[in-house]
Amino acid sequence: MKTAYIFPGQGAQFSGMGKDLFEANASAKTLFTQANDILGFRITDIMFEGSDEDLKQTKVTQPAVFLHSVILASTIEGFKPDMVAGHSLGELSALVANKTLTFEDGLRLVYQRALAMQKACESNPSTMAAILGLEDAVVEKVCASIDDIVVAANYNCPGQLVISGSNSGIEKACALMLENGAKRALPLPVGGAFHSPLMEPARAELQKAIEETTFSNPICPVYQNVTASAVSDPNEIQANLISQLTAPVKWTQSVQSMVGDGAGSFIEVGPGKVLSGLVKKIHREAEVAQATV
Repeated sequence: MKTAYIFPGQGAQFSGMGKDLFEANASAKTLFTQANDILGFRITDIMFEGSDEDLKQTKVTQPAVFLHSVILASTIEGFKPDMVAGHSLGELSALVANKTLTFEDGLRLVYQRALAMQKACESNPSTMAAILGLEDAVVEKVCASIDDIVVAANYNCPGQLVISGSNSGIEKACALMLENGAKRALPLPVGGAFHSPLMEPARAELQKAIEETTFSNPICPVYQNVTASAVSDPNEIQANLISQLTAPVKWTQSVQSMVGDGAGSFIEVGPGKVLSGLVKKIHREAEVAQATV
């Protein structure tokens, strides 16, 4: 049985995150200190002592979740993943864990990604909503019927698909989803329409940074959000990462691909247990666990 290591995205953050790791492990302490230097501000103060509100800022949330995940992964004894995957932002954590990116380059890209996305959100107010209890095909059909920008953004698990788009588009879509039999249509407290065409300014901005970053041969395949299949070629990984900001996160399909390729055990590395829950909904027989300090 193969083991897949999976890495969470934005939304998994919590006040105090990473503090136990910092205090328990000397190499973790070194990496956290290095992160403060790279970012130019003491993110550790916000992670360890900041409020939930402080951690909600995209420019803090993304590097915080990334740091918690990759530093925790670096402390796992005998860390030898057969495959890795990450949800949205988590894909960058996965790419550091499988040695495609260095810790320093990964953190710089995450911070640039966060700033670019925040800028795109501010210049074009937009949002997301979770649609529960509908088949993916029905959600896609409803999105396509709306004249505003609304797209399927996160295929989280069967019966849970997040849509993304303009404020008015999401409002129309939520009403139509309920008419079509959705159990719930929940607007999400997010700053913008992630994984939609409205993130194009951020994608264009991030493309240059990604193209200037060295991508190395990984120690194991990554199942990328854009393709939902195993990728090991650095050039292909780089191209998929550029596409990721405006393309949907195919999490359901990625987990199904990993199971199809022999994964039976999934270990979530980072804050929270959200991905473990999704994996069980996608494949009931999967063994799931959280990495610990």
